[in-house]
Amino acid sequence: MAVSAHSTQLKPGYKLTEVGVIPEDWEATSWGKLATLEYGKSLRGYENTHGPYPVYGTNGFIGTHTKMLCRHPGVIVGRKGAYRGIHFSKEPFYVIDTAYYLEPKEDIDLRWAYYELLTHDINRLDSGSAIPSTSRETFYNLAVIVPPLPEQRAIAAALSDVDALIASLDRLIAKKRAIKRAAMQQLLTGKTRLSGFGGEWEMRMLGDIAQLRKERVDPRQAGVHEFCIELEHIEPGTGSLLGYTSTEESSSLKSVFQKDDVLFGKLRAYLRKYWLAYRDGVCSTEIWVLSAKRSALIPQFLFQIVKTDRFIEVSSSSYGTHMPRSDWNVVKNYEVNLPPVEEQTAIVEILSDMDAEIDALEQRREKTRALKQGMMQELLTGRIRLR
Repeated sequence: MAVSAHSTQLKPGYKLTEVGVIPEDWEATSWGKLATLEYGKSLRGYENTHGPYPVYGTNGFIGTHTKMLCRHPGVIVGRKGAYRGIHFSKEPFYVIDTAYYLEPKEDIDLRWAYYELLTHDINRLDSGSAIPSTSRETFYNLAVIVPPLPEQRAIAAALSDVDALIASLDRLIAKKRAIKRAAMQQLLTGKTRLSGFGGEWEMRMLGDIAQLRKERVDPRQAGVHEFCIELEHIEPGTGSLLGYTSTEESSSLKSVFQKDDVLFGKLRAYLRKYWLAYRDGVCSTEIWVLSAKRSALIPQFLFQIVKTDRFIEVSSSSYGTHMPRSDWNVVKNYEVNLPPVEEQTAIVEILSDMDAEIDALEQRREKTRALKQGMMQELLTGRIRLR
C-alpha cells in the first residue's frame, strides 16, 4: 500500500518517495542505473599460480594470479552455486566465471556499493537454471537509495573501521588459540611443570582412568526429556554448546550423561566435537559419554585431554568408510601421562583462564558484528546522517 504524505510525519530534511522516507539530498533509483554486472572469465591453473592479483569466485577469494580482469578495486557478486556472496577487493583483481564484478555507470564509491549490496540476499535473485544463479535482470531492478558521493565515502569509511576492528579481533583470537594449543602441549605432557610441583607422572591407559558410560534411555518408553544434545548442538573445535532440544515420543534411543561428564562426538572425530556437561541430560548415541574415575582423574583434566591433537588422531582410527566412527577398543588403550590430582587441578585452572580470555574476545567480536549490522541499517537508509 502506498504511503501518503498526509499519513507520514516527515522530519525536517527528509522526503517521501516510492521506497519510503529518505533524506532530501538522497536519490531513489535502481542498481541497473548505477552499474552493470560483468561476467568473470575462465582461468586455468589459477590454483597453482602465484601473482600480485587476487582471484575471486562465487564464494570469495580463491588464490592469486599474474592476470588481472578489473583494473580498479571493486565489488564481486557471486553468480553460480547454492551459496553466493558479495565480496570486496581493495586492489585490482581477477574474477572467474562463477561470479560477476560490478562496473559502475555513475560516480559511486565502490566500498559504499559493497556495504549496500550486503543488505540484500542475492541468493534469492535466482534465474531459471537448474544450477542456482544470480539473475542480472533481477539485480538491475533492485531498489537502492543513493547518498551524495561525500556521504557515501563517509559511510564506507565508518563501516570499514568496524570491519578493521573485527579483523583485528579475528587475528587476536587466532593468536590466543595458538598460544593455548602450545600451552596444552607443554602442560598436558609434563614438558613444562608448574611452580610448586615435582615428582614423576604416571603413564596410564585412558580406559583405566575414564569409563564409557553405557546407560541408555528409550524416549518411546521413558517419555520426553527436556535437555537433549545432538551432534549439531556442539560447535566444532571450541567445546561450546550451540543449543539443545527435547526428545519426542518418536525419538530414537539416547545415551544418558551426568554433570561433569565429557561428551565426545564419535562420528567423524576429526570435527572435534566435545563438551564438558554442566548438567544432567541425554544425547545422541553418536556421542560418547566419558566419565572420569575421580580417584585418578578430574573431569576438567579429561576434557583437556580430549581436546589434544594426539587424542583426536587416535580417535580418528575408526571403522566405517562412509560414516567413520571412533573405536573405543582402540581409544581405551590411548596412553596418558597423568600428574597427581592436585597438579591436574592447577593445570586446568591455567588452561581454563586462557579459555575464558578467548571466550571474552569472541563475545566482543560478536557484539562488534552486531554493532556493524545496526550501523548498516541506520547509515545506509539515512536514518542517521554522517556530517
